[in-house]
This record gives sequence, structure tokens and C-alpha cells, in this order.
Amino acid sequence: MSDAAQPTAAEVRAAAEAVKAALDRHLAAVEGRTGEDDPGVYEAFNALAAAAEAYDEALYDRYDEVTPFEIPGADDSLPPYAGPEEPHALSVLIRRDYAVVEPQRLIAQARRVAEFDRDEGAGTAHEALGVLFGEFEPDEIASRHKDFGLEEGDSTLWVEAAEELPEPGEWLNSPFDQADPERIVCRFDISAVFDDEADEDLEDQVRQG
Repeated sequence: MSDAAQPTAAEVRAAAEAVKAALDRHLAAVEGRTGEDDPGVYEAFNALAAAAEAYDEALYDRYDEVTPFEIPGADDSLPPYAGPEEPHALSVLIRRDYAVVEPQRLIAQARRVAEFDRDEGAGTAHEALGVLFGEFEPDEIASRHKDFGLEEGDSTLWVEAAEELPEPGEWLNSPFDQADPERIVCRFDISAVFDDEADEDLEDQVRQG
């Protein structure tokens, strides 16, 4: 890169200030979150990622230095975006895994619901799951999973861009088969493996120290 194209010291400083402001907004969004899939948190996360990436690039271009930031993104998990530049519709694909760790608690909670509807059965874990997921929104199940005898596993949320909405009922028989990774605008993953990797990095740092 030529000297004329390099960012100025003031521009690098401004990029650093933008990261600080984005950190504050992200923390405020997390502190005020209204549920596991609060869009405000996702928006603040994206803004923080963009600010950190801009600062990292400016710092490298000006001073040939890098930051310790590693922003999860499409480079590692998704192919290059090939969807519409101006999406007129979108699909939100969500998967959440749970382990049934307390079947009796699960059945007991379902029986409380079933008492109000005598046609509902809740004698087995299979029946209990049908009752509870028929009664409660998925976000409420996620926020109260321990109350239902469940343990969280991995989860992911994909936002896929589209030119227009599909026809009503078009994909209901196979809702996830047509997901196109090249149309994914952003994705958000939660997994214990990330915590394990962080612990391993910390252990490495301790050993090196």
C-alpha cells in the first residue's frame, strides 16, 4: 500500500474510539437483553465486530501492527456471500439442541399444563415434550430449560437473504432442505466447544508464563 493510501494517525485513533464506543453499546445491549435471541444484542455484536475489524485494518496499514481480536465470521464457517445486495425478504433458521436430563421434572411440568386440557397426555417424556412445546414459545423454553428438566446443547441462528418471500406453504414439508450457505448474511453459534477452546488457550498462556 502506498503512503498516500495509508490511514492517518488521527484515523487510527478514531477507529480505536469507535471500538470503545461499540464495546459500551454491546455491554449495554447484553445487560438489557430481553431473551436469548434479542435482536439488539445481535446488532450490537455485529457493530462491535465491524468496528474491531476496521481498527485492526487501520492499525496494520498505518503501523504494521495487529490486535489480539479474533472475530468469528464467514471466513471460517461460511462460503463467500452470493445473495442479493438488496434483500427484499429473509429467512431466520434456528436450531437448538437439548438433553433431557430430568425426565420426571419434564413430565411433571407437562402434567400441570395438561390439567387444563384433559385431552392432552403427559405420561411419558415423548408426550410431555409435545405438550410443553405446544404450550410455550421456543424462546420461553430456551430461557426456562432447567425448569423443564432440559440441558442446553449447541445452538445456531442463520439469517438468510432472499429476493422475495416464498409462496405460502411452499417449504413447510422440508423447511431446512433449501438453506443456501451462500445466501447467509450472518450466523450466530453457541457451543460449549468455544468455552473449551478458551480454557485451552488460557492453559497454554499459563504454561508459557
